[in-house]
Amino acid sequence: MLAQNASAWAAAIGAAEREALKGHRGANPLVGAVILAPGGEVVASGFHRGAGHPHAEVEAISALGPTWRERAGELTLVVTLEPCRLTGRTGPCVRAVLEAGLGAVVYAAADPTPNGGGGAELARAGVSVRGGVDPASAGRLNPRWSRAKAAGRPFVTAHLAQSLDAKVADAAGRGRWISGPEAREHSHAVRARVGTIVVGTGTVLADDPALTVRLGEEPERAVPVVIAGASELPATLGLARRAAAGADVVRVRDHDPHVVLAACGSNHVLLEGGPTLLAAFIEADLVDELFLYQAPLFLGPGVDSTAALSPRPVGAPWRWAHDPAGDEPDRLGRDLLLHLSPAA
Repeated sequence: MLAQNASAWAAAIGAAEREALKGHRGANPLVGAVILAPGGEVVASGFHRGAGHPHAEVEAISALGPTWRERAGELTLVVTLEPCRLTGRTGPCVRAVLEAGLGAVVYAAADPTPNGGGGAELARAGVSVRGGVDPASAGRLNPRWSRAKAAGRPFVTAHLAQSLDAKVADAAGRGRWISGPEAREHSHAVRARVGTIVVGTGTVLADDPALTVRLGEEPERAVPVVIAGASELPATLGLARRAAAGADVVRVRDHDPHVVLAACGSNHVLLEGGPTLLAAFIEADLVDELFLYQAPLFLGPGVDSTAALSPRPVGAPWRWAHDPAGDEPDRLGRDLLLHLSPAA
């Protein structure tokens, strides 16, 4: 298998990348894997679904049929990122590869984090390893994740629910509920993937949000919260009561987005604040993905979703592009969903 030509490896890496894009962005990079038979055909595949879920290599190995398991030594694992060697929320992929008895591993790009070195460890254990066959794949799949890692900051997701005339609240400041129930359910699924939710004091005062995860019959799971703002919260608000009860509610009195992120204490942050908070993070180029819930209604005068952004000329706007990761639907009941990332 390791003697395949460049076009064959490109096809295998391409198949692994398509698997990777089924996963969700966040604290971990998108990673996909395929397992090739001696003739080069794909006999199993897998992708990383997100933090806390099995890695792509483990998913692919689990998908192998019994016949191929018995012939594991003839198989080649092709993965977009070097297999991990350290134990985090899941076990190391190096161990999974060795326990499965796979004969060869090819990875497109080396792991740039302290978790790197899995390829060398596999080679020392007798596995045929070929690394770095397509290092550009890491950039194609995970440009913003790589940038966040290099900067030592969390990956940042933002939510924005707005009307057709780009309002997040009516003239009286009421924003519940612009989006419909299906959009809200989707937003809770995103909440379930993050470590910290950031909201502004204005949003807390206006909406008194619970900032918990509510998905079907699952019990509520509190998510650590950072409130950016200087004013004190009335004791009657839910978050103030949670803080008084010892819950993990962190106050940050500096509005600088970098300071806010430094206080979050997690690898994946969700922005659920109002226009001022979102604008500050966009202008600092710290929003890595945006879920825009577009409701089919007009509000007229009200709170503009972009009012806090600085003016930009039409020739030099903040550009965004469709993000293909996560297999997100484009319709959620009555609403439209745009899954976006900053354009390169």
